[in-house]
Amino acid sequence: GERTSLGTPGGAGHTKHAAATMADFSELEAREGVRLSWNVWPNTKLEATKCVLPFAALVTPCKKLQDCPVVPYQPVPCRSCGAVLNPFARVDFPGKLWVCPFCYTRNQFPPHYNAISESNLPAELFPNYSAIDYTIPKPGGPQPPAYIFVVDTCVSEDELDTCKGALLQALGLLPENALVGLVTYGTHVQVHEIGFTECAKSWVFQGSKECDPRKVAHQLGLNRGGPGQQQRDHPGAGHQGGSAQPGLGRFLLPLSEGEFVLSDLLENLHVDSFQAPIDKRAARCTGTALQVATALAGACLTPGGSATRIMLFVGGPATVGSGSVVQREKTEAIRSHKDLVKDQAPFFQKATQFYESLAHQLVLQGHTLDVFACALDQVGLAEMKPAIERTGGMVALAESYHHQTFKDSLRQIFLKDEDGLNICSHGTVEVFCSKDIKVSGCVGPCAPLDKKSPLVSENTVGMGGTTVWRLCSLSQSTTLCVFFDIVGNKEGPQDAAAMMASQQFFMQFQVKYTTLQGEARMRVITLTRHWTDGGNVQDLLAGFDQEASAVIMARLLSSKMEAEEEFNATRWLDRALIRMCSRFGDYRTEDPTSFQLSPQMSIYPQFMFNLRRSQFVQVFNNSPDETAYFRMVLCCEDAFNSLVMIQPTLTSYSFNGPPEPALLDVASIAADSILLLDAFFQVVVFHGSTIAQWRKAKYQDRPEHAAFSQLLKTPMEDAAEIIKGRFPVPRLVDCDQHGSQARFLLAKLNPSSTYNSSGAGGGAEVIMTDDVSLQVFMDHLRKLAVAPS
Repeated sequence: GERTSLGTPGGAGHTKHAAATMADFSELEAREGVRLSWNVWPNTKLEATKCVLPFAALVTPCKKLQDCPVVPYQPVPCRSCGAVLNPFARVDFPGKLWVCPFCYTRNQFPPHYNAISESNLPAELFPNYSAIDYTIPKPGGPQPPAYIFVVDTCVSEDELDTCKGALLQALGLLPENALVGLVTYGTHVQVHEIGFTECAKSWVFQGSKECDPRKVAHQLGLNRGGPGQQQRDHPGAGHQGGSAQPGLGRFLLPLSEGEFVLSDLLENLHVDSFQAPIDKRAARCTGTALQVATALAGACLTPGGSATRIMLFVGGPATVGSGSVVQREKTEAIRSHKDLVKDQAPFFQKATQFYESLAHQLVLQGHTLDVFACALDQVGLAEMKPAIERTGGMVALAESYHHQTFKDSLRQIFLKDEDGLNICSHGTVEVFCSKDIKVSGCVGPCAPLDKKSPLVSENTVGMGGTTVWRLCSLSQSTTLCVFFDIVGNKEGPQDAAAMMASQQFFMQFQVKYTTLQGEARMRVITLTRHWTDGGNVQDLLAGFDQEASAVIMARLLSSKMEAEEEFNATRWLDRALIRMCSRFGDYRTEDPTSFQLSPQMSIYPQFMFNLRRSQFVQVFNNSPDETAYFRMVLCCEDAFNSLVMIQPTLTSYSFNGPPEPALLDVASIAADSILLLDAFFQVVVFHGSTIAQWRKAKYQDRPEHAAFSQLLKTPMEDAAEIIKGRFPVPRLVDCDQHGSQARFLLAKLNPSSTYNSSGAGGGAEVIMTDDVSLQVFMDHLRKLAVAPS
């Protein structure tokens, strides 16, 4: 949808210009898979701090790119810094040498590049290939994926049946050679030995006891040291079967061999036999079950081999064993945001630490944890967040297993080709940059690897202290946000070469990953941007990407809200916005009416207005689990999807013409139109009061009202199109004006007319709220921006 610039003089013209520059940035993204908050950088540390907003890159490592060739050979690295040969390297054809643009080292081409000349270039030197995929030989060849289903049986019979049905459907979507295992849990944990066909055989672990991975392996007869040790002993081991992996054929079987036994086990799965008394919650040992499943995966599979997902299906909070989030007595309510703020959540700290240690173990093994939380109450997702986020896991949150969101989300993970998520595994991302830039850290679904480098900044943001991160699992839209620090200063004599180098800087992202088909790839993305003298505001503005900056600020905010005690989010956002407007706005001091922002920045305040009202900042009316879920999804999606979460898109359908983008404002509601709101987590189809009455009167079924019937159908078809291919699958809300479900739309709209505003009445919809409107917000911003500092 087109975004409109409000509160700036000459709004419409500004918007067109802003849309043009934003289109340029998204064109670059389509070629490189990277969006930068600033595309022109000031060349000194002092000028960088005056820019207020962070210097960061949104990197989508596995994005489908326009021009990205796949070449059947390995990359040529620089012998000094490790950066790979790219179009920006200076090449000496007669001498068969190339100069690395990052460290200026002269490198000899390898022997097989002897035929290189200006008319005979390898693909990586073509100027239009910013990104290139290399094929890397994998020892032992492609390996089948592995799935361990961890199923909670402390739910009602009806819920469990629906869950079993969904799992049986999922098995039908798996490839024949996929390895499958089953762990069920309630009061105790049961590991099912699928390879034992004489009768149903399972190994039981006590739910309330800590389970050490080595002990679990020993008890299951999979004794060969812990996963971490095995990685140290022979990291390249990737041979399936044989004595190296005693658990294959017993607990993990290829689907073609184990499908019958597994289906039989699932169909005969019953609710946990330890029934809870009426005044107590069920004894549910979720943490212990995940510990056992992690140990099982570690003992059966070699790190770096199969792409392994541990998929947890949970229907309530953990109450016994490690990772418990609430007492069994129902008199004790599960923690709320207020309890967390007041430090009255006795289980929170300990459970979070437990899941952090589990995350460390999973990352070491290279395995992923997915969670399908289907319960009316919270299940402890906020505590599980580290283990899900650091392993790149998928999360779906629904009210019950009957909910369409759960069924569709589960299907979506296993779909292949065009419709599927095409999930890759065993990813690492390494960053290289020019000498005046340092890497501060990263916010996203990854875990830091301990690689010390001169490029590491002292200021850390998110996961810092390194330039390499591991992504156990990544889809086409998985996006990391990498933060940079500008450390240059102008002092010292400058020779001609230094002057030349001072015009532009370079960045390179090296992404290693294994595709869904099991092929090992390395994608190298190299990009260049320009330095400018920090005082040149127009140059900086020309390269400002307001969409990417809004998303980067939202991620930084989420990370700060989780990590810092007593952090006031709205105040932090407001101060940054005021300082930015004071620095880049055009105005006369103390004259708010003269204030104007250039088109490249004019929509940014509107993004901030919506971010302040969003579920990422306002935790009121959301549980800690929901907030954790929203933030997890925000911190792994690409720029476009994240922007939809921050500022939803609204489309209006009426008899007056084709569908058109509408302002995200209460004034867009009309009795004779239908609105389609895409807020990422919900898709709302909202019928104006007249349309709703006609629909109730069944006008659409009469042949003479074919146009009305079509008008009702079109938004529903468009909504289905939005929902298709999105993960997590959004909730579809079909509602009427003045109906109870209309709240999903009203909560997102700018309250330009409220019950106490002077313009109320006049037939328009009125929102019952004390929130300020965008107009009031902009007026205050102008006043504060023009005040003398």
